[in-house]
Amino acid sequence: MTTGLQLALLAGAMVGLGLVLLTARLMPAEPDLADALRRLTPTRAPRAETSGSAAAGKERIGVWAIRALPPGVWVRTPTRELALLRVPLARFYGDKIVFAFLGLLIPPLLAAFLEFLDLGLPATIPAFASLGLAVVMFFLPNYNAIDEAKKARLEFTRALGAYIELVALERNNGSGVRQAMEAAAEIGDSWVFQRLKEELTRSRWSGLPPWEALHTLADELGLPELDDFADIMRLSGEEGASVYANLRARSAAMRTAMLNDELTQANAIGERMTIPGSLLGVIFMALLVAPSLLRMFSNT
Repeated sequence: MTTGLQLALLAGAMVGLGLVLLTARLMPAEPDLADALRRLTPTRAPRAETSGSAAAGKERIGVWAIRALPPGVWVRTPTRELALLRVPLARFYGDKIVFAFLGLLIPPLLAAFLEFLDLGLPATIPAFASLGLAVVMFFLPNYNAIDEAKKARLEFTRALGAYIELVALERNNGSGVRQAMEAAAEIGDSWVFQRLKEELTRSRWSGLPPWEALHTLADELGLPELDDFADIMRLSGEEGASVYANLRARSAAMRTAMLNDELTQANAIGERMTIPGSLLGVIFMALLVAPSLLRMFSNT
């Protein structure tokens, strides 16, 4: 027969396993080279698409939430981040509702499990825990969107540097402004080049200058580097200025800035790695000194 002690041990093992999995998820892992190369040159939008039925279900929940709940409930919506990731607003709101609902359910289920083990808690603890966890998980999609958009912007900046170099070469070969921008966008197959190609094609059919389309895209997605590139191309298109040197200089400046950022991050990681070693050294010295101090104080 299963005793209360065995159930308690099983519950402790499950909680311990959950903590280990959570710690493993949060700890930085060794990168896989093939996966890193695939992420550096993706062929679609940076955010992985969810399954069709799950995405449709979340969008239906989001549509209902938009109609039924007041706008102030959402507090802040990362509009630019969602536009960069191409996540529909309804799906984002559906994610928030689903996460909040899970936050409401987890503490009562855990309390019921503890009650089954005769380790019941006061009713107020699961109630407050449900509300607190629901609020935290309600804002979790915001954090996910901002984090993924940050990575996507970095990837966009890297690809934009290559795109600017290609445009400079096209202009140096005598191509027109629009022709150079469209020909350069046709060369790459990553999601960044696809996005640029879509905007340039849309501007052609709408009759807008290509730099105006890129200005709009830069404002929509929060990409200042793209806005600077559009300014350079506007000078070339409206005033006929030679921009080859400006484009090459802008591309070199972007690469230098990215390299400096990566070096700063590497130095910060290196400094953090020295902290455990320093703590171990302090503990070792304390272990060496502790016996002498104890004997000195005992003799006095």
